[in-house]
Amino acid sequence: MRRLLTLFLIFAALAGGAAVWWLNQTLVLNADSVDLSIEPGTSVRGVALAANEAGVQVNPSLLYWWFRMSGDARLIKAGSYEITADATPRSLLRKLVRGEESLRAVTLVEGWNFSQVRAALSKAEQLRQDTRGLEADSIMNSLGRPGLHPEGRFYPDTYTYAKGSSDLAVLKRALRAMDKRLDEVWRQRQPNTILKTPEQALILASIIEKETGRTSDRAMISGVFTNRLRIGMMLQTDPTVIYGLGEDFDGNLRRRHLQADTPWNTYTRGGLPPTPIAMPGKASLLAAVQPAPTKALYFVSRGDGTSQFSASLEEHNRAVNKFQRGQ
Repeated sequence: MRRLLTLFLIFAALAGGAAVWWLNQTLVLNADSVDLSIEPGTSVRGVALAANEAGVQVNPSLLYWWFRMSGDARLIKAGSYEITADATPRSLLRKLVRGEESLRAVTLVEGWNFSQVRAALSKAEQLRQDTRGLEADSIMNSLGRPGLHPEGRFYPDTYTYAKGSSDLAVLKRALRAMDKRLDEVWRQRQPNTILKTPEQALILASIIEKETGRTSDRAMISGVFTNRLRIGMMLQTDPTVIYGLGEDFDGNLRRRHLQADTPWNTYTRGGLPPTPIAMPGKASLLAAVQPAPTKALYFVSRGDGTSQFSASLEEHNRAVNKFQRGQ
C-alpha cells in the first residue's frame, strides 16, 4: 500500500507539474494571430472547439478540461477576440473571462455631415456594412427614428467596436450620445434664450460648428445669431447655403448661390433652417444655449481662424475691407 501510495503521489506530482508547464506554454497558431468569435450561448466545449477551428493548434478536449477545472468556465464571455502568438492556455482563459475583445475604432469628426459619416463607416476596419445601399430614411427607420432627418443627429466622437459589429450599432450609440449631450446642454440654457426647443438648439449649434473651429469665438457667434433671430433679421450664414446646394457646390460660393432659394438658404428665408447641417460638438451645443451677451449683429473672418465682430453695418463694412479686401 505504501508503494502504491508513493507511486500515486509521484504520478500526481508529475501530472500536476505537467499541467502547470502546459498552462504556461505558448499556444501554436496557424498564423501570427487568429480571430476567435464566440457567439452568445456557446457551451464551454463549443468555445474550446471554436478556438481550435479558428487556428489554435491545441487539443480541444484538453482545452475544455482546463476551462472546466479552472472554475471560471461559466464566466467566459461571448465576443470577438484576437489570439496572438504569445498566448498561453492560462492567458487565453483570462482574456475570455475578462471579455478583452479585439476592438477597432472609428472617429466621427465635429462638423461632418451625414454623407461623411457614412463614408467613414464604410471604410472602418472589420465593421459589418448593414447600411450599404440603404437610403437615409431607411437607416433612420432601422435606428427606431422613422421620419427623423439624419443630419446632425450623431455625436462626434471615437467609437470602439468588436470586429464584425454592425455599422448600425455604431450609429445607434452615436445617436444616443447626441440625445444625451443635447439633453444635458438644454438643461443649462439661459432663461431668456430665444430658442424654444432642443431641436432648435441642435440646428443653431450645427451652424456655429460650421462657422468656426475656434472655441473662444463660438459663444460670440451664437450671440450674433441670437440677436438676429430676436429682431427678425436674416441669419445670412454661408454654411447653410452650401449645405442646401449639396453636390452642386463646387467649392466656390458665388452670388447666384446666395440667391438660389432652398429650404436651407438663410439669405432667402428667415429664421433657422429646417434641419441641422452638420454634427456639432459639445462646445457648439453649449454655445447655442449660452450665447455671449453682445450687441454684435455681424462678424467676419480675420483670416487667422478668429472673427471680428461688429454692432453696425458700417463698422462691419470697415472690417470686411480690412480683413477680406486688404483695404
